[in-house]
Amino acid sequence: MTAQFCSRRKFLKDAGVLSAGAWFTPKSMAERLALLPSAVQKFSATDTVTLGQTGIKTSRLAMGTGTVGSGHHSHQTSLGIDGLSRLLLNGYDNGLRFFDAADSYGSHPHVAEALKHVDRSKVTVLTKSWARDAGGMRADLDRFRRELNMEHIDVMLMHCVTDEDWTTKYRGAMDVLEEAKQKGVIHSHGCSCHSIEALRAAAKSPFVEVDLVRINPIGAEMDASPETVVSVMREMRAAGKGIVGMKILGQGALRQRQDEALRYALGLGLLDAFTIGAESISEQKDLLQRIAAG
Repeated sequence: MTAQFCSRRKFLKDAGVLSAGAWFTPKSMAERLALLPSAVQKFSATDTVTLGQTGIKTSRLAMGTGTVGSGHHSHQTSLGIDGLSRLLLNGYDNGLRFFDAADSYGSHPHVAEALKHVDRSKVTVLTKSWARDAGGMRADLDRFRRELNMEHIDVMLMHCVTDEDWTTKYRGAMDVLEEAKQKGVIHSHGCSCHSIEALRAAAKSPFVEVDLVRINPIGAEMDASPETVVSVMREMRAAGKGIVGMKILGQGALRQRQDEALRYALGLGLLDAFTIGAESISEQKDLLQRIAAG
């Protein structure tokens, strides 16, 4: 028996895959290796990923700008336009290509400033609107593009939907986004969900091309238990939707358990990308290193 085979056999045994009952039928070594848990896969925050079936390619990690974001303010926007734009540019310089903004965070001016200094074609900009009717959504689309100083928005989401019947209740706003996509004003549309009922509706709606989903291993700031949310995410994945995770660190609840939270998110095999809002360059650097460490 070769040393290489012995080494592989030991690795498989240590991983628990040679234990009784682990394999129900004989398989080749190649087949067994292919079934190893995804935890052995190496990830990077700067990996290029595709958001569902949208065709949008971007970085695995999105730079969040809305930790505790409401009333046009957030922890990130409190850094000021210069401070937050420098944080975004530091991320860009380190390979991050996904900017996560929202009207309610007040982060459009900060994103616009950062975009002045980079190749716009290399950055995915996601933003969110609270508009719930056609007129409000049209007004937001026009205003957002002025504030961001861009002709088109990559991902436009309906922000914080909670109603079980939101896909019929807010049909007017959805129609505006679908028309905007046809005209090239936006590239894709979807929602961020803040109830399990809304999440289930999103999984079944053809309108939702990208969904921002709250997920972490302890259920902090989530719509339901992790097991329940993951089951809905599987339905979304089967439907070809782009899934972007949020609340990965439970809005700070997992600040002392970051490695555990990141391993959980990466190990699900369901997230195209996820968003985390660093509040300083040092935090951002630490986050990049933790994701790479796996």
